[in-house]
Amino acid sequence: MPVDSILATVAVLAVFVGLLAALWLMKRRGVGFTPRVFTALGLGIALGVGIQLALGRGSDAASAALDWMAVVGQGYIALLKMLVMPLVFVAIVGAFTRTKVTENLGRISAVVLAVLLGTVAAAALTGWAAVALSGLAGASFTDAGAGASATSLEALQADQQQVANLTLPQMILSFIPMNVFADLAGSRSTSTIAVVIFAAIVGVAYLRLRARGEGAADVSPAATAAACDQADFFKRLVDSLYGIVMRIVAMVLALTPYGVLALIAHVMATSDYAAVLDLGKFVAVSYGALVLMFLVHCLVLLGNRVSPLAYVRKAFPVLSFAFVARSSAGAVPLNIETQTRALGVDEATANFAASFGMSIGQNGCAGIYPAMLATIIAPTVGIDVFSPTFVAGLVAVVVISSFGVAGVGGGATFASLIVLGTMGLPIEIVGLLASVEPLIDMGRTALNVSDSMVAGVTASNAVGALDRSVLRDPEARVSSDGHAGL
Repeated sequence: MPVDSILATVAVLAVFVGLLAALWLMKRRGVGFTPRVFTALGLGIALGVGIQLALGRGSDAASAALDWMAVVGQGYIALLKMLVMPLVFVAIVGAFTRTKVTENLGRISAVVLAVLLGTVAAAALTGWAAVALSGLAGASFTDAGAGASATSLEALQADQQQVANLTLPQMILSFIPMNVFADLAGSRSTSTIAVVIFAAIVGVAYLRLRARGEGAADVSPAATAAACDQADFFKRLVDSLYGIVMRIVAMVLALTPYGVLALIAHVMATSDYAAVLDLGKFVAVSYGALVLMFLVHCLVLLGNRVSPLAYVRKAFPVLSFAFVARSSAGAVPLNIETQTRALGVDEATANFAASFGMSIGQNGCAGIYPAMLATIIAPTVGIDVFSPTFVAGLVAVVVISSFGVAGVGGGATFASLIVLGTMGLPIEIVGLLASVEPLIDMGRTALNVSDSMVAGVTASNAVGALDRSVLRDPEARVSSDGHAGL
């Protein structure tokens, strides 16, 4: 790399380190978690735009600087993902060891799934309406996205072949933890759900062992004593593991402002602003649909007698993180922390909602986005997008394919390929919009995390476990050390 590029890289990294130091000083001076996240967001935008204006998008100097900055940004994401499996497993099993949730388990699962699938159906309708009523149906993006299409069409066709033969029964089978050690390692896209199921099985087994230790009629005194000792030992072990994992969560979440700074700077430094301008109407309509769907979430909260304003204030840290990081999986620890410590959701429900929500019924990636693409492309093949048959078919396919996303991974792209392929529509539009897809994905991911938290609040309220004293307490929120200010 030329000397001038090396000097430019060093200069950018010096500025980046200086901004990190400024965020650290803010913490030392007692500035709260949310203001520091907001500050990091603003500083990251300014840094990213400055890098692109000064060095050029994709230049050697910019790429080298962003590679080093990724140690902070992607390193933070990696630490969060590291926590997902142990946190989900220990927290769900711990909920069983601390409370008798067996009778509520089926109802919690049913309500969480009902909310996730109901809202993804509403998201599909929202995506359809946004395109159909804005005049985007049948729009051509060829000029703006031809380059992206030429380079990505072959890869998209390969991805479509990967999802072409997936069926709903196969998706359901993929949830079963056939090798729990492999699933704890995250070897499959459905590993999280498999770990949830395994943790629930372990929890039920604990409750049965505890009942045996309490003296069942057909159990000898010696067997009763042994079962009691085993149950007590297991409870102490799980409680200890839970405490350790939550301390690790607190340590990682304390790094959020630094991670946000690096992540948003990368997004702004690598965004194609020309493409954003060319496809500005699509981006604007997409965000309009996302905002409208968030208002639907607010209506669901009102139905649960929860103030949307209080929800937004308390959920802001996790929603802002999801917006910047574009990772539902990475947001799981902060998602669960926010539900339990700021919104008053019981631990079992929070873990089920966060885990299922990152894999099933994602309102942004599996709902609005594929519905919008299908509605845009349908008129080009002679389909009337206002036909009740088309609308009903689109909603049904979106709801079913929201399970398929969990089976194949890949987020919105795979969801779109499944929907377009099932409805017999061309897939080229996925490549044509690739240049602005990361920008839209930020809002989609935040909406995905929101729908999982709304599902958690609803299910917890349905089983009478929602702690409204926490919900009403303005000080009960995720703070700078990753814990609620209780």
